[in-house]
Amino acid sequence: MPEEILLMDNITKVYANGFVANKDVTLSVRKGEIHALCGENGAGKSTLMKVLFGHESAEEGRIVLRGEEVKFANSIEAIKHGIGMVWQHFMLCPSLTVAENLVLGMEPSKGGKFGPMNINKAIQMAEEVSKKYNLIVDPRAKVEDLPVGQKQKVEILKALLRGAEILILDEPTAVLTPQETEELFVELKNLKEMGHTIIFISHHLDEVKSLCDRFTVLRLGKSVGGGEIKDVTVQDISRMMVGRDVMLKIDKTPAQPKEVVLKIRDLKYNNDEGRPIVKQFSASIRRGEIVGIAGVEGNGQREISEIVTGLIPHRNGDITVCGTDIRGMSVRQIRELGVSHISEDRMTYGCSENSSVKENIISDRYYKKENNKGIFLNNKKLDADVDQNIKDFLVKCDDRTQPVRMLSGGNMQKVVVAREFSSHPNLVIANQPTRGIDVGATEFIRRKLVELRDEGAAVLLITADLNEALELSDSLIVMYEGEIVAYFEDASQVTDFVLGEYMLGIKRMSDEEIGRVAYE
Repeated sequence: MPEEILLMDNITKVYANGFVANKDVTLSVRKGEIHALCGENGAGKSTLMKVLFGHESAEEGRIVLRGEEVKFANSIEAIKHGIGMVWQHFMLCPSLTVAENLVLGMEPSKGGKFGPMNINKAIQMAEEVSKKYNLIVDPRAKVEDLPVGQKQKVEILKALLRGAEILILDEPTAVLTPQETEELFVELKNLKEMGHTIIFISHHLDEVKSLCDRFTVLRLGKSVGGGEIKDVTVQDISRMMVGRDVMLKIDKTPAQPKEVVLKIRDLKYNNDEGRPIVKQFSASIRRGEIVGIAGVEGNGQREISEIVTGLIPHRNGDITVCGTDIRGMSVRQIRELGVSHISEDRMTYGCSENSSVKENIISDRYYKKENNKGIFLNNKKLDADVDQNIKDFLVKCDDRTQPVRMLSGGNMQKVVVAREFSSHPNLVIANQPTRGIDVGATEFIRRKLVELRDEGAAVLLITADLNEALELSDSLIVMYEGEIVAYFEDASQVTDFVLGEYMLGIKRMSDEEIGRVAYE
């Protein structure tokens, strides 16, 4: 049996507000294994890893590394002890080159300690570490010009260059295509063969099952199970995570689309630098159907959602909602047409983290006549409505007055969903609706989207999760470099690998085939 390289023994972490993030958590990791850390949002995974990486300190418990008890006052100490972290949101400087990012903080210099950076030496260091681990990236390329998969390689190389023996990966496949995910798994297995130990955090349990050797499950801040991956099924792990059976495969009847709700014709959009982000986009979305948009992030999907909802002014092309031209309309005016929006960035556009659950839910309706008594809010009615929303949408909170920042990611998203879905929308723009949330909340939100479709809403689903796109969509658009490259009228007849070829620009349908998405 391989030796134990890491033991986090009875870790308890309590925040200043009294919230217990970890309670007597034990994590045992063997040398040279890929160990999955599983759990719902709010289960304590991130906190536990922050304790390991020196970002947080535990009130109780101990960390034993290579047989010796250690305490890390900060991340620098953790890095010196051979621990590396690749965050879900990359910590790179976009305007710098790959080599400059890799050596940041340990720059080789010319002419002594305080001399200018030796860029040739930095490039040499980048080439050597890239070759050693077979993670090939151009050291002279600017990070901002790299695709997501390459940026992730830079993050991994950055940790390895600093001597990481234990590598923590937080949701590493969340932004990757199936092809990029396969490539990443080959690279991780190669690192394992070279003696590195990997802690793999993921909500994708099929990935956990195919990649990892052992696993640990956290629930409500406690370690509730673990063992050898080969001895369990995906369903076993999800049951440990949420305490019940979870069905991520949503049973839905065939769509019965009716009249067109959203019509987009010849939409174009350039960013502030004049670079074309949306080059040409036309589509029609009808009542009673879910139309998905798949594509690697950064190909214009977000801009389309924000133009339709009024967050970005639209100047080129025509957009109508329920027959009304939305050009020049404010966000509120567009919402009055029955448009609901789940933003990909819930912390910036989806909710106000310092406001209460109630304030977030009523933010789209407090001004309406039925919610007011003269110049005052009808708080009795609003409180009753909010309490019903909390119940209907399974929001786990102390009460309606609790600040949203105190909730887990999954429950924050449920607050957003409660507001957006309870308004009986004509059109739902759902952008990454289940990103970064646990399997229980994911199951719930996916079911709600199908329910809205069945109630007669038109749904535009934008997601980087191909399983989600294929599971929920009735028809499917694929975008690459700001334009539609494929349209599948029946999403059930396509595989994730076929989608991946279009997402990477390897294939493109004819204009005639693509044109079927835009009808009157």
